[in-house]
Amino acid sequence: MKIGFLAAAALAGAITAGCVVRTPATVAFSVEEAAFIKKPGTGVITGHAFRTKPSGAVVNAAGQVVTLVPATAFARERFANLYGGGKYVPHHAYPLPDEVDPAYAEYTRTTKAESNGRFIFENVAPGTYFVTTQVLWGDEYAFSREGGLVYDSVTLTGKETRPVDVILSGN
Repeated sequence: MKIGFLAAAALAGAITAGCVVRTPATVAFSVEEAAFIKKPGTGVITGHAFRTKPSGAVVNAAGQVVTLVPATAFARERFANLYGGGKYVPHHAYPLPDEVDPAYAEYTRTTKAESNGRFIFENVAPGTYFVTTQVLWGDEYAFSREGGLVYDSVTLTGKETRPVDVILSGN
């Protein structure tokens, strides 16, 4: 019986170790700062979301939701807290859900990646944005899958004559 308890405790420790615990937010969400995402614009953001497996095979973010987030002080802190200094979070290290101002989601835009991992946001107002999605593979019913969250940032000045392209690969 003691061996079973120790094994369960070790498993719980391993599971908990994979979770990212966020530090408390120090910046409040500001509707005024994020409002530019709702303004009319002529900008176009195109992109490709994928991860490269250790074997070298490329996995596209087929059918995944891609989110456009205004790079406000709140979002910068949130992304720094989630991603640290990188642009990738492995699936096994996804953070525990946190409470966030409900208006935050109202000041984002979403689209879906095509089967080839390509996506597009049209009529985007000038500003700096984070673009984020997840790229996953493996058994969808498994406790932990491979792949994870990816993001990058992009700035539109309003003077672009072509789409601005962003690559979401975690690199």
